[in-house]
Amino acid sequence: MLKLLLFLTFPAHLSSADTHALQYLNTAVTPGVKFTAVGLVDGEQFVYYDINIRISEWMKKAEDDDPDYWQKETEHVKDQQDSLQNIMTRVMKSFNQPEGVHTLQRIYGCERDDDGTTRGYDVYGYDGEHFISLDLKTGTWTAYNDEAEIFINEWDPTGDEAKHWKDFLEKDCIDQLQKVLNDGKETLERKIPPTASVFQKHSSPEVVCHATGFFPKTVMITWQKDGEDVHEDVELRETLPNQDGSFQKRSILTVSAEDLQKHNYTCVIQHSSLEKEIVLPVSERQILRGGGSGGGSGGAPIGIIVGVVAALVVVFVGIVVWKKKKNSGEGEKNIKFKRKSEVISL
Repeated sequence: MLKLLLFLTFPAHLSSADTHALQYLNTAVTPGVKFTAVGLVDGEQFVYYDINIRISEWMKKAEDDDPDYWQKETEHVKDQQDSLQNIMTRVMKSFNQPEGVHTLQRIYGCERDDDGTTRGYDVYGYDGEHFISLDLKTGTWTAYNDEAEIFINEWDPTGDEAKHWKDFLEKDCIDQLQKVLNDGKETLERKIPPTASVFQKHSSPEVVCHATGFFPKTVMITWQKDGEDVHEDVELRETLPNQDGSFQKRSILTVSAEDLQKHNYTCVIQHSSLEKEIVLPVSERQILRGGGSGGGSGGAPIGIIVGVVAALVVVFVGIVVWKKKKNSGEGEKNIKFKRKSEVISL
């Protein structure tokens, strides 16, 4: 059975503290055109579909409020299955590829800020490359290559599909987002503090500050040297999901043994669940020896490695990774389609 791996930096989590986001990720893979769909709100999965639709426990309130809700959601996903399978056939024709293993991915959704500002996006990727996207300003499709141009002209010559999805993203999607937020309020607004640690692989110049088990996703990890913020030689990794719906994140500081002896380094963690920030002295770090690295920069205790492996609950040939562009007033997305499943370097 085909499953989908999402590591949403997004997204994923997709939103900041004052922004909420609804996102769908659909995938079709040949031969046989296998299909999966995942729905997420503020980075939390609320629906998963392959052959049957499955919903999160915390979203079952929607069924109590509206008995037809999940029937409508199922119909929406099945419509997307038919659509993506049809598009896959057309795209393969555009590339003159009558057979073989191919992946078509679609990621679409909407965001709403607390001030009422809304945004939407709709992007398709084929075999790990951008294919087409919807320009909500003009209500037209953008082609990323010649084959995509041919496909658009044959698939949506009148622009009706573009208009339909522009309307959906600007209206229906926002309404759906609000409903899911209301029904999942208790879960989505929960606050869980992080568990934090500092460690270093023996003889490595990289010191790792790791926070895990926290919710919501937004967290700040910084370094200080003798009480002053450190910005150089710092690598802040993407936030990853844990199996239980919480998140984990790490920051890596590269520093010489001599500097560690001379100065007082600390890792500072800030999160909305904390009354006071967590301050971890690097002098009290755990030293990892032998084969405890787990294959990543700076190493990782076995418990962390197991947690990350458990977090990667979905896998398929193509992986979608996207994140909100910084300082983008239009909420434009930087969407990256990767060709193959790959191991995340921790």
